[in-house]
Amino acid sequence: MAGSVALAVLLGVAAFVIINRDRGCAGSEVALRVTASPDIQPAVSRIAERFNKAGHDVGGGCANVTVTSGVPATVASGLAGGKAGAMDVWIPDSALWVANLRARNPQVPAPGASVAQSPIVMVASGSVVPALRKSFGEASWGGMINAANVANLEGPGRKVRVLALDPSFNAAGLGALLAASGVATASGIGQEQLVGALKTLSGSAVRDQDALLSSLGVKGSRAPLGVASEQSVWTFNTVKKPEVPAVPLYPAEGTLNLDYPVVITTKDATVRKVAEAFEKEFGTEASQKTLRDQGFRTPDGKGGKAVADTGGFQAKAPQALEMPDAKTVAGMSQSWSRLNLGTRLLALLDVSGTMALPVPGTGSDRMRVISKIALEGMRLFPAKSEIGVWEFSTHLAGRGVDFRKTVPVGPLTENIGGVLRKDLLAQKLSTIQAKPTGDTGLNDTLRAAYGQMTKEYQGDKINTVLVLTDGAGNDDPDGGISNEEILRYLKKTYNPEKPVSILLIAFGPEAAKGKKEMDALAKATGGEAFIATDILEVRKFFLEGMKRRLCAPNC
Repeated sequence: MAGSVALAVLLGVAAFVIINRDRGCAGSEVALRVTASPDIQPAVSRIAERFNKAGHDVGGGCANVTVTSGVPATVASGLAGGKAGAMDVWIPDSALWVANLRARNPQVPAPGASVAQSPIVMVASGSVVPALRKSFGEASWGGMINAANVANLEGPGRKVRVLALDPSFNAAGLGALLAASGVATASGIGQEQLVGALKTLSGSAVRDQDALLSSLGVKGSRAPLGVASEQSVWTFNTVKKPEVPAVPLYPAEGTLNLDYPVVITTKDATVRKVAEAFEKEFGTEASQKTLRDQGFRTPDGKGGKAVADTGGFQAKAPQALEMPDAKTVAGMSQSWSRLNLGTRLLALLDVSGTMALPVPGTGSDRMRVISKIALEGMRLFPAKSEIGVWEFSTHLAGRGVDFRKTVPVGPLTENIGGVLRKDLLAQKLSTIQAKPTGDTGLNDTLRAAYGQMTKEYQGDKINTVLVLTDGAGNDDPDGGISNEEILRYLKKTYNPEKPVSILLIAFGPEAAKGKKEMDALAKATGGEAFIATDILEVRKFFLEGMKRRLCAPNC
């Protein structure tokens, strides 16, 4: 038996040598393990098969390339942890993954040559494209920001629902955000608008391009508009064969490309030579044809029949925007993560006597205006937010107690006595009344609220105390905490590792007088104070508050 086994082994080795000699090389196998992004893996496998059949003698051995599929986000996570796995070469869909990794660890190998490209495009179902063009106009990153801006309630977002790819898991999603951000900066679009759009998109993001493309055919009151790579649109139409094909829409300002770089991770000198030889294989006409036939463009932007001028595809490559530097890429990833944090907010509503005074030219008193500001602000927060409301005025809940816990902080979707917290908040805010004889009592209330929010701090959320007042400041004839004492308390209690910020919005003729005090309270906690002259300004103020998430606690 031992002799038979030995003979079998010898015959196998002999067969390998003879076959590879016929292919142009002899000697033992030199294995190269390639992990490629799932979209390009089938094409890379075909190219590897041809490469192996041709026979390549490297360092006296015969090169043999095997290709497996690997989701770039998963592979990047492994590399970040110092675990390359069973891989000598990595072909992700974008150098953005490598840029993010190298920003944290410069020892990660730099990306090599690009073997293919695919423009990041907007995409819609063919059935809604005419309506989209009517309400949205020409496809553009600026238009997408406008439609997605959470604060632009009267904009194209009424008729268009923008869908995003989660940039934490998808390079096309990150590339789309970077392209939109670059266009916004270059065209002078305010950062508040960009933040407003990012906030909306964070609530509709999906991880997978196939899932996004499949959802485009779902009918609703608003036409869905997504982002994807040009190649994924082609694959979706070719493989899934939807009843109504998806149509790529090329942004007018240009776009970024998925660039499929070769990243050599092996430290073995001989295997590296095989990797370099295989990298050159992608420059052959046969390899480039394989890539074009699969819906990709070659690095020079040339596409094949797959992306000819039919079905919305355009043969000419769109204008390529300049790829942002590593710092910008890392900054966008961090911004997305921070904006994706949940919201935990306690709103303090001034119901003191001055709130019953009329607001000239509106037909309402200050209380109604402040209530409308609160209701307007609530519309900007997603359903997963946790929000509560207290009212404050001197002796509101008994002697020496200047606040009433109207609705405790909790999820908007939570049921309270048979009513959703979201509906209960709207009900209370719509019917709240000023206390005619009440003074402000702000400082005592703020201490209690800030103490509670600090104690109940949640690390996966942005924790905020919102004060809505007419700006008259702390008016408490019976004493209470002084302005100096509340500032000392806030400075002592504020923890930059567990930040709870104070956001103040004042409306009324006395607001300007109290601005200095308001600024001091906000600054003590890394917050901000605003004076509103119009109800609709509150959208901008809330977006300013959201923008502070990106720099907290060092704003």
